[in-house]
Formats: sequence, structure tokens, C-alpha cells
Amino acid sequence: MTEDKSLPSGFEPFADLAARWARPTEGERSQIRWAASKQDFADFYTAFMPKLDEALRLLADQPLEGLSGPMANLFELVCAFAEATPHHELYGGSAEVPFSFSARRFVPAHRDRPSASPVLR
Repeated sequence: MTEDKSLPSGFEPFADLAARWARPTEGERSQIRWAASKQDFADFYTAFMPKLDEALRLLADQPLEGLSGPMANLFELVCAFAEATPHHELYGGSAEVPFSFSARRFVPAHRDRPSASPVLR
């Protein structure tokens, strides 16, 4: 089964990024991030950073509760970008956080609840 990761108008060029990175839960996004290479982080950052402000403006007008379809996919992509960016900007492209405990030791209290879930706000 192929999951639909279509994006709102104007963000179609990022469909491949969404297919790779956009997931509804922090745990799922973490699994992708931990397996990413230095080049993966650089490619994601270089491609999406110029559209980040536009994506945030578009999402700012959307109610988080009930977010679905292309808008939910964009939200998930922005979440993944926020979580991946430090690896590019601060950690030299490492999937690990240098001089720290392994991120795999930390388990989100919300486990597998979608990041757009009302209980997380």
C-alpha cells in the first residue's frame, strides 16, 4: 500500500521529501532521522529551507485539530525538517548528537500519537 504524501499547491516539488521524511509521529520521524546520512540531511536542508517561511505561514492559518490530507503532510514535513535541521546545522551531518547520550534512549511520553494530536498541545 502506498501512502499518499501529496502536498498543498506550490509545494509539489517536495513530494519526494515528503515521501521520505513526513510521518505523523515523532517516533517514526526519529527512525528515519537516525538512518539518515550527512548527504541526506544536507539535501533536505538545502531543498526545503527556502520554502520554510512560506510553509509556516500557510500552516499558521490552519487549525491543528482535524488537519488532514496535503496540509497534514506539509505539517509532518515541517516537523521532520525542524527535527533534522540541527543535524545539518550543528552536528556536522551526524545522525547522532555529539557528546550526548544516544537519542534512542529517550522515549517520547506520547509514544505513537500523531504530532497533530490535541493531547500534545
